[in-house]
Amino acid sequence: MSAPLLEVSGLVKDYQALRPLRIRSLSLTSGDLVAVNGLDAIAAQTFVNLVTGATLPDSGEVALFGQNTKVITDGTAWLKSLDGVGMVTSRGIVIEMFTVLQNIALSYTLEVDPIDPGVLPDVVALAKEVGLAAETFEMPAGRTGPDTHMRIHLARALALGPRMLLAEHPSASLPRATVSAFGADLARLARSRGLALLALTADDELAKAIGGQRLELVAATGDLKPVGFLKKLFS
Repeated sequence: MSAPLLEVSGLVKDYQALRPLRIRSLSLTSGDLVAVNGLDAIAAQTFVNLVTGATLPDSGEVALFGQNTKVITDGTAWLKSLDGVGMVTSRGIVIEMFTVLQNIALSYTLEVDPIDPGVLPDVVALAKEVGLAAETFEMPAGRTGPDTHMRIHLARALALGPRMLLAEHPSASLPRATVSAFGADLARLARSRGLALLALTADDELAKAIGGQRLELVAATGDLKPVGFLKKLFS
């Protein structure tokens, strides 16, 4: 059995809400697809910061790629640890005046006007792989819609070869008609690369499209419970 990429145990973090964020136990290994419901936007952002080590637990442990986030004190080592996490979130920046391909190319190089010929084939291949339409490649990102923006974020998340994808309410800004396809593509890309995928979402349609394990956070205790049989059957 492969070693966990992410291990959370006894986590408690006060984030100025009605109650602290609690997660009793969570473990992800390569190939796991997990959707967790029960974290609102602020709680999800707090959890992401805990996973990446941007903030530390009040109590409990978070280990990313086998290293407890509490023991990472060197900035260079911290940044290196983040290379293994591909973030998929609408909080990421899309530069509206840049084309779709230029936005993706920024993950590889600052030479995007024109795009460095050395990285252009990789950029185009990645754009196609995440499901971006060819007719959008040279369009300014500001003239494209939310689905294109989220696929830009997905492409950037994959660009540097992460070991896990962390999706933070990725469907929040999406038109409903695009949610299922986006979730299916998230799962497809994670599976094809052997990545773990952790999606923080309150969107049943997205979670169903991702497949894998669906969990519900019990906020009062921090337990992660499987989504109930009847809910899975009728949702």
